[in-house]
Amino acid sequence: MPRKQQGWITFQSSTAEREILEQYCQQVQRSKTEVLRDFLRSLGQMLAFYDKEDAALSLDVRELVRQKLENQIMKVSARNALKGTVKKVIEGSVNAEVVIEIAPGVEVTSIITIDSVKSLGLKEGQEAYAVIKSSDVMVAVA
Repeated sequence: MPRKQQGWITFQSSTAEREILEQYCQQVQRSKTEVLRDFLRSLGQMLAFYDKEDAALSLDVRELVRQKLENQIMKVSARNALKGTVKKVIEGSVNAEVVIEIAPGVEVTSIITIDSVKSLGLKEGQEAYAVIKSSDVMVAVA
């Protein structure tokens, strides 16, 4: 059976594109297949977004939405990103406990390094995301 019928996708890419993919895969410690599959799934989510939009939506507005989505800085493989507000940051000697309220009375707590708190600029009242993958809860900001 030909590879195409088995679900294989083959395409050419430039050396620069391959280097970008290699660097990204090393940074996120994932295989090229996993990264490309996630990218394809995100395209499916984009199509679902556009399909839900009113058919009369102008192309100009769709283009602005597309540009806005492309310019998002935060991109992660985890599928559970819960938007909330930082309620508390309790710093220890090495780690910090970060409490994010994701709904009234619903909190998610994460233990992250002090360096991460500083590099993210986390402060009480700030908008943040609890990003959940497997058994870990990470904190991200846009």
